[in-house]
Amino acid sequence: MRVLGFGDNIVDRFVDRGIDYPGGNSVNVAVYARRLGLEAAYLGVFGDDDLGGFLREAIAAQGVAVDRCVVKEGESGVSTLRVDDGDRIFLGWNGGGVTVSEPLVLEGDLLDYVSSFDLVHSSVYSRSESELPKLAGRGPLVSFDLSSEEEFRTPSYLDRVCPHADLVLLSCSHLDESATRALLAEVVRRGARMALATRGVDGAIAHDGHVTVAAPARAVEHEQVVDTMGCGDAFLAGFAVSLLRVGWSAVAAPAVSPASAVSPGEDAIERALHDGAAAAYEQCFVEGAFGHGRAAERPPVASMWRAAEHER
Repeated sequence: MRVLGFGDNIVDRFVDRGIDYPGGNSVNVAVYARRLGLEAAYLGVFGDDDLGGFLREAIAAQGVAVDRCVVKEGESGVSTLRVDDGDRIFLGWNGGGVTVSEPLVLEGDLLDYVSSFDLVHSSVYSRSESELPKLAGRGPLVSFDLSSEEEFRTPSYLDRVCPHADLVLLSCSHLDESATRALLAEVVRRGARMALATRGVDGAIAHDGHVTVAAPARAVEHEQVVDTMGCGDAFLAGFAVSLLRVGWSAVAAPAVSPASAVSPGEDAIERALHDGAAAAYEQCFVEGAFGHGRAAERPPVASMWRAAEHER
């Protein structure tokens, strides 16, 4: 089984620690899938600055293939943050650098390469929405992280993504259970095959149009938490890998009932929720997304930093 992270990479700069860590939603999911025992690769654009080289080397050191990535002239993405009592607080970012401003276009051999994976994961931070329809009918499952911002939950945005996604992840810690279930139903109604909501300490809920399954978070003592960076990405990776291991695929196998042709099944989804929770629990004890920190650089003077009101 092979998983591809397609899209964003970024340096997470912890100003309280003075350390830069590699990360990015698409990168993290690939790294976590590799740690769970699957073959994994990352595909995206690296800046030609020193941070771009740092990111590439750190990802490759995790056993994640980066050989099809592209280096373009420009700065790497950098987000600044600090940790308060174990919780990450985002302070700002430079817009994602060249990774976001000049994303890859899937065509020819590159499209064939992406299509060779069992699962392709991307996110709202990748500017990959236009590429998703190209994967239809080519083999891979597609997962997509919609994060928590309202701008990515409008009908027009959901209609760009949901019809082309087999699994959509939403961060819903700010919503009550009723609102979360309604959002999951809306995402599936607009075309996603399955929607998954993470709700922090309140657990997670998955819905596929046939069944809705909830599971609790795995308890962790607050004072033991190193930081929460990457916990949502780890949950998604644990959830998706669990389903892949029981045969989840983009091609429906012959089924006894219509529901089983499009759903992994309630038992498999419940097990995947617990596996996702276990992966998120382990992530609570990791500095940064997956370690590999180094002394932070000073931010480039030319960068246009702006407040980050969202959680990545």
